Amino acid sequence: MFLMLRRFLPLAMGLILLGSCSEYQKVLKNEDVKAKYDLAEKYYEAKDFKRANRLFEQIAPKYVGKPQGERVQFFLSETYFQIKNYNFAGYQFERFLKSYPNSDKAAEASFLGAKSYYMLSPRHSLDQTDTDKALLKLQGFINTYPESEFLAEANAMAKELTTKKEKKAFEIAKQFTKLGNSYILDYSISAVAAIDNFISDFPGTIFREEALYLKLVATSNLALNSTENRKQERLETAETAYKNLLRYYPQTSFMKEANNLMESINEELSQYRDQETTSK
Repeated sequence: MFLMLRRFLPLAMGLILLGSCSEYQKVLKNEDVKAKYDLAEKYYEAKDFKRANRLFEQIAPKYVGKPQGERVQFFLSETYFQIKNYNFAGYQFERFLKSYPNSDKAAEASFLGAKSYYMLSPRHSLDQTDTDKALLKLQGFINTYPESEFLAEANAMAKELTTKKEKKAFEIAKQFTKLGNSYILDYSISAVAAIDNFISDFPGTIFREEALYLKLVATSNLALNSTENRKQERLETAETAYKNLLRYYPQTSFMKEANNLMESINEELSQYRDQETTSK
């Protein structure tokens, strides 16, 4: 008996699926909006979001301004999210919030809309337009719904995206600093500007210690390869960068490298200071 059940179970499941597909295709081609609504909800409850989405897509325009419109619009937005069509999900959640700002689902729609853009955020080395949009949406959600059950997750996503943006900005500054080792002054000038902007934009960054060390490297490269008329000024700027690094990180992990650079800076500076002493 058990063997017979095992033999016929796949066949029975196949017939059920065939019947389900047949019903889906029939209703999909039908003009009966109510039938599509009922089947869409059935698929939604069964977590068959792809079929539910197709049906909700068809009927959503028919329910605009009707009592069920809010429910249909939310389900349409969520099914886009569940099938990982995050561009459409973000757009549809925005439409939902504009149409139903006082909905009981407003907080969830705001969160899922923000999460849609979070899911579109690329790795740190690529353009961060979607990351910026996701951060804007997440911050909007956090400010508007501070008591939401989704708050902790939203904060975690915002922190992750902020770190991603920090990393991109830091890598740019780091790259300019490496290029500055080629003795091309423009690269060192760009490196100093990029590092200053990075520290200003991300004061609490986890990369702060290394950024301050890179500032020393960039200013040292600039000073040691500078023209004579700007050299003393730039050497003194490098000296200040060294002091700032030790001020904030007296036990810095870059101590050996920093001291070696400062030795070269002091050697050059001593010539100018000896001249100043002699001229007095």
